[in-house]
Amino acid sequence: MESLAPAQFTPETTYLETAATGLIPAGAVAALAEAVAATAAGTLGIRGTFDVLEETRALYGRLHGVPADRVAAGHSVAVYCGLIAQSLPPGAEVIVAEGDFSSLVNPFHMRSDLHVRAVPLEKIADAVRPGTALVAVSAVQSADGRLAPLDAVTAAARAHGARTLVDLSQSAGWLPLDANAFDYTVCVGYKWLMCPRGVAFLTVPEDLGGLTPFFAGWVSGKDPWDSCYGRVEHLAPSARRFDENPAIYSYLAARESLALVTELGVERIGAHDRALADRFRAGLPALGRTPVPAEGSAIVSVPGIGAAAERLTAAGVKVSARAGNLRAAFHLYNTAADVDRLLEVLAGE
Repeated sequence: MESLAPAQFTPETTYLETAATGLIPAGAVAALAEAVAATAAGTLGIRGTFDVLEETRALYGRLHGVPADRVAAGHSVAVYCGLIAQSLPPGAEVIVAEGDFSSLVNPFHMRSDLHVRAVPLEKIADAVRPGTALVAVSAVQSADGRLAPLDAVTAAARAHGARTLVDLSQSAGWLPLDANAFDYTVCVGYKWLMCPRGVAFLTVPEDLGGLTPFFAGWVSGKDPWDSCYGRVEHLAPSARRFDENPAIYSYLAARESLALVTELGVERIGAHDRALADRFRAGLPALGRTPVPAEGSAIVSVPGIGAAAERLTAAGVKVSARAGNLRAAFHLYNTAADVDRLLEVLAGE
């Protein structure tokens, strides 16, 4: 199996760390460099960059089946989770998965008047009950690649009148998911979507999900350029009211990255990524290792050998150590040779 976009990526290592940070494609690097150079020369058109932001928003929405007016553009999953946490009434119950990513769950813990209940991932749907206000879960677990039982979660939430918040940070770009199935989704762009840091998205329902844009600034105005001073009298009628002032260089590059994902197709990318992950899983028994069960995931986590990540990096193989496990993540720029190199180096441990 070869890279799906060889002209866009020239890694100098065997790079298997996308679950931490994705490689940035050449087209995005060029867009970023051009924008920085234009700023240095005093020729960057600021209003034009906001047009690109709208294109980026629309591309992200298309990847997840929602129109652009239901997508907010910001910097951070934690900020958007904090916004949702702030919307909940005192005493509300929030169900999360044990060991889920902190940026998703911690904002709810910051409100001492909420009841946050952590349960095993496989039991999260069963934990929903009358009075549950929100279920917040990552579609794919960062620590070990397990996929959340999202169909069961959404069914249980509907049955009990709870809302759903799904973090797509470890799934967007390789696992097809329809954001219409959930009340809210959040996602950072610097992993599988291969954007620079500073890109994050929130999707909301058509009714905007009952959220109050507490951090609304001028970019949240119906006409941002007429909302620069004093109170913003008219907020955008769309999810744009939840925008943060954008890290515009990152968004200029993000348009190119998301366009590449759209061109290749999430289904095709996912099939490629899973095949490589399965190749790695198939090679582990010969090394006396058994991965965390995570069928269908592009992330493979191997218990007990997280400490090997540093030695692998020294050998030119980039992987992560998470929760004591060795974590390898396979994406569109990876090849069968990358998997074989990982297995070869691990065999020498």
